[in-house]
Amino acid sequence: MTNTAPKYEVAYRTILERLKAGRYPVGMRMPTEGELATSFGVSRVTIRRALDMLVQDGYVESRQGSGYRVITLSPASDTCLTSFTDAMIRAGHEPTSRLISIVTHAPGALPHLPGSLAAGPVTEVTRLRLVDGAPRMLVKTYAASYLIPDARAQDFPETGAGQSILRILGDRFGLEWSAACEDISPVVADAAIAATFGIAPGSPLLRQACSAFADDGSVVFHEDVFRTGTVSFTLSRQGRTPLQ
Repeated sequence: MTNTAPKYEVAYRTILERLKAGRYPVGMRMPTEGELATSFGVSRVTIRRALDMLVQDGYVESRQGSGYRVITLSPASDTCLTSFTDAMIRAGHEPTSRLISIVTHAPGALPHLPGSLAAGPVTEVTRLRLVDGAPRMLVKTYAASYLIPDARAQDFPETGAGQSILRILGDRFGLEWSAACEDISPVVADAAIAATFGIAPGSPLLRQACSAFADDGSVVFHEDVFRTGTVSFTLSRQGRTPLQ
C-alpha cells in the first residue's frame, strides 16, 4: 500500500490485518466508529467507508444500534469455502477437531483427485470435526506435498478459530485460491468411516467433494467431506460495489 492510497483504503487494510491476526475474534463487537476514527486519526466518514467495505466483503455485519460485529474470518467466495468453524461459533456452538492422520501418498496413488494434483506426491490430512462434542464430519484434505511441507500435528489446532482448515492452509502454509467447484453425492459408509461415526457399515452418508483453484487454474487443495444428516445452503453472492 503506497502513501498515496486513500485513507479509507488504508484503514480497511489495517483493520483487515487486525481481524486476521485475531485481534477481533469471531462474534466480537468491533470498536465504535468514533474509537476507530480517533485511533486512525481520520474522520468518522472515512472509517464508516472502510467498515462498509468489510461488510460488503463478508467479514463483519452492521446492526442498527449495536455497531459492527465480526461474523467470519473466511468469507465464502464459493459454497464449499465457507468456514465451518466460523459458522458454528457464530451459531453459538463449540466446534472442535480431532486429527486422525497425516499421510503422504506417492504420485498416482490417488487417481480420484483432480488434475495435476494426482500426478505428484500428495499429503492427506484426515480430521474428524465435532460440534458440541458430537461427530459431525469426517474431512480428508489433500494438497501437493510441496505446498504443505513438513505438515505435522501442531499445524492443526483442535479448538478455537484457528482450527479452520481455510486459515491453516492460508496462514500457516501461505496457500491462496480464488475459486472452487463442488460436487455432492450420496455414498454408503465403509467399515472405517462407520467406526468413526459409530454407525453401521453401509449406512447412507453425503459426500462433498471440493476443489479450490488458483488464478491460473491449478488445484491448490481438494477436500472430501463425509457427513451424516443433511446439508442446507443459502446461495447468494456478494461482490464489493465501488463506493462513489
